Amino acid sequence: MAKNRAMRHGGRMLALSAAALGMVALTAMPAAADDGPTREQLIADCDSGAGKCSFNTPQLGEAYLGDFRRVSDELHNCSTSPASQTMIWSDTVGSTDSAGVSVSAGSKLAGIIDVSVTATYSHTWSSEHSETSRLDMTVRPGEVGWISRAQVMQTVSGTWQTHYDDPKWGHYYWFVPDVVTGPAPNGTDGKSNAVVVKTRKMTAAEKRSCSADFRMGKAFVRHR
Repeated sequence: MAKNRAMRHGGRMLALSAAALGMVALTAMPAAADDGPTREQLIADCDSGAGKCSFNTPQLGEAYLGDFRRVSDELHNCSTSPASQTMIWSDTVGSTDSAGVSVSAGSKLAGIIDVSVTATYSHTWSSEHSETSRLDMTVRPGEVGWISRAQVMQTVSGTWQTHYDDPKWGHYYWFVPDVVTGPAPNGTDGKSNAVVVKTRKMTAAEKRSCSADFRMGKAFVRHR
């Protein structure tokens, strides 16, 4: 009789232990972001420090030349001969992730990615690049000229790991894959930044404005 009670007691203890282990495994298991919180919520927790985060297994993509964009004022030539002028240009290129979230310079996210890339590739990663210079440009009569610049860009893909001291959305750990696109140093993978002068014909409205400016003695006019 005593033996049967002991066996029943032992069976209950075994069942309780198994249940307890099951609960621990459930709460400690890592989870993917599509099981609960959104990507934006997890990355926001990384950026705010609410979660302890790392950017795991970073993989740098091949560098490429980004799109050209205007980086100077426009020069409208209202005269009857080519007009030349030295123009100052300025450009700042930042980083964004695959969901369009800005990864700004000096942010916690940028710092986490930099630590991960540096540990893996032994060189730093920058989330922002700013550059200012000047360039001589010549614009033909009746045309508008400006300076455009294209920045060497590169992607870094990896997985955000977020660790919480207490379970959040039912888990201690959450993982979300991400791809961040940002500026790369000039010359990366043989790609170089480019600065060019671009021109176009004036519109009808610009020609009317230009005629008024020319009558006031302005041979060429700058427009932002």
